[in-house]
Amino acid sequence: MKKVLGFLLVCVMLVTLAAPVFAGPGKVAIVTNTVSQNEEEYRSAQEMVAKYGDRIVHVTWPDNFMAEQEQMVSVVAKLAYDPDVKALIINQAVPGTNAAVDKLLETRDDVFIVYCTPQENPPDVAARAQLITMPDELAMGNEIPVQAKKLGAKVFVHYSFPRHMSQVLLSSRREIMKKKCAELELQFVDATAPDPTGDSGLPGAQQFILEDVPKMVEKYGKDTAFFSTNCAMQIPLIKAVVDTGAIYPQPCCPSPYHGFPTALGIESDLSKKDNIKHVIDETRRILKEKGMTGRLSTWPVPVSMMGTVAGTEYAFKVIAGEVPFDKLDITVLEQCMADYAKVAVNTNPYVDEAGTKYENFLFILMDFLTY
Repeated sequence: MKKVLGFLLVCVMLVTLAAPVFAGPGKVAIVTNTVSQNEEEYRSAQEMVAKYGDRIVHVTWPDNFMAEQEQMVSVVAKLAYDPDVKALIINQAVPGTNAAVDKLLETRDDVFIVYCTPQENPPDVAARAQLITMPDELAMGNEIPVQAKKLGAKVFVHYSFPRHMSQVLLSSRREIMKKKCAELELQFVDATAPDPTGDSGLPGAQQFILEDVPKMVEKYGKDTAFFSTNCAMQIPLIKAVVDTGAIYPQPCCPSPYHGFPTALGIESDLSKKDNIKHVIDETRRILKEKGMTGRLSTWPVPVSMMGTVAGTEYAFKVIAGEVPFDKLDITVLEQCMADYAKVAVNTNPYVDEAGTKYENFLFILMDFLTY
């Protein structure tokens, strides 16, 4: 009997040694824009791949997502085929995301879904995702003009285009900006730029900014603050602002990385832990050399990258059963954000004009970093 038991024990040990060792059950899929649309989002997903290896599945939206909605559906549908995928982080949740997620939901109800910076109607978004995070666009409608005024602005130029202005939050923010500018005695200029997904493409939209900003400065003077709703316009906008001596209160996606390194010729390696300090220090040095101290600002951390990282960390806690699938633990989520940001992060649920509160739709707000 002892020999039999001994033999069985050896067999069990051999089976145990041969079995694969997992860090934990389940994978997190991350969908981001491509590098050309928004490098920060792409690199944030790569950061999670570096940390978690094959527990992360990283895919990208098509570059011209507005014209390739069927491809977007295909990207998400393929993720549904992998039963190990238990969470989906989408950054950014561009137009067409809802239709793509609907395809996944046809066959899966066990996937924890996170939207970062959604661009479709909030009630529709809240009905599909368990967690939605984005900068507090409505609060920034007040905060950005106030910051522009602090930087010395007398005129505020708002660049956008019809596709963005069809989004409730962005159009509402513009109206808040108009009202706040009036209170601050800032002249508000509503400027229409080409849509980067339109006929002229990304190069055409960027060239427009490079050419139009000097015209605006010639018309209104150097104490003109510029803001654009589009990620791809930030690099030419920063270049043009610095060249003309104007004012830049904040990128559309608040971050020291968003547009500043490329516009100012700063070497940036997002894989390095001290990279953000390097970029901030170099930005401050270059702007001082150009006589632009106190004319540009942003948030102290890349909020779009924080969305991916904090969303992924929280999703793994859901997968591990540490927090509920269907009810947010705000304390845990804010800690995930603070672990990345190294500063306190404030979140508030979205409340629409009718007073409806969306507990899973959270707005993020931080203080400004002025260079």
